[in-house]
Amino acid sequence: MRETVQAEVMMSFLVSEELSFRIPVELRYETCDPYAVRLTFHLPGDAPVTWAFGRELLIDGVGRPCGEGDVRVSPADADTLGDVLIRLQVGGDQALFRSSTAPLVAFLDRTDKLVPLGQEGALADFDAHLDEALDRILAEEQSAG
Repeated sequence: MRETVQAEVMMSFLVSEELSFRIPVELRYETCDPYAVRLTFHLPGDAPVTWAFGRELLIDGVGRPCGEGDVRVSPADADTLGDVLIRLQVGGDQALFRSSTAPLVAFLDRTDKLVPLGQEGALADFDAHLDEALDRILAEEQSAG
């Protein structure tokens, strides 16, 4: 059975120190891929862009800087938990989003009610889902390139 948690969160897309604008960002969690969350945003004039990354990265990033690769999540201010920064990077290009912590925590709480953290492996055959996800990613890259 496929179950989903979704939320739309208004985030600031930080173009530069002087320029930012608010956009709706869809957060999505599915039991068929229990280790990941998806973040989809629509920038004006562009097709929607979806990033998938570890749910645990988002959970940890609310309280402390996390991530070493293309996705980094951290509190905006080390002294308070008011806002969270989410940095997405591909090569030299990056997108930086700022979100209030409260809607992210509410979303993560709903995912935890659906699949408690640490219980993801009990859902299904993880290797089969990984193979399926890798096949889908390779097919998307081949059709795009």
